[in-house]
Amino acid sequence: PTTDAARLPAVLDGASGFLYYVSVAGITGKQQAAQDSIEAAVARLKAATDLPVAVGFGVRTPEQAAAIGRVADGVVVGSAIIDIIAAEGANAPAAVRIYIQSLSAALAAARKETAA
Repeated sequence: PTTDAARLPAVLDGASGFLYYVSVAGITGKQQAAQDSIEAAVARLKAATDLPVAVGFGVRTPEQAAAIGRVADGVVVGSAIIDIIAAEGANAPAAVRIYIQSLSAALAAARKETAA
């Protein structure tokens, strides 16, 4: 959200692989940007480059991941997984697996909707 139109070409000039769009200026995992601002930012990036665009920061729920997955090429989830690990202790591997499966199912459904 802090890269303006003047700075974007310099960022893209050094980019390879994919772009990671940090959707919120703040502490990771604590808030999420409005979907309309994410959609506008992803559209702006895709208009400027052929690189895939992944969006992260504040993504916690399958619904949020699906909404982002409808417009972005990838969704990055980090803090929510760390929180599950911290809360679940010895159950963490199973809890994380279930959580990731819920994200994956939501993303697959969103991609199917987008393709239709």
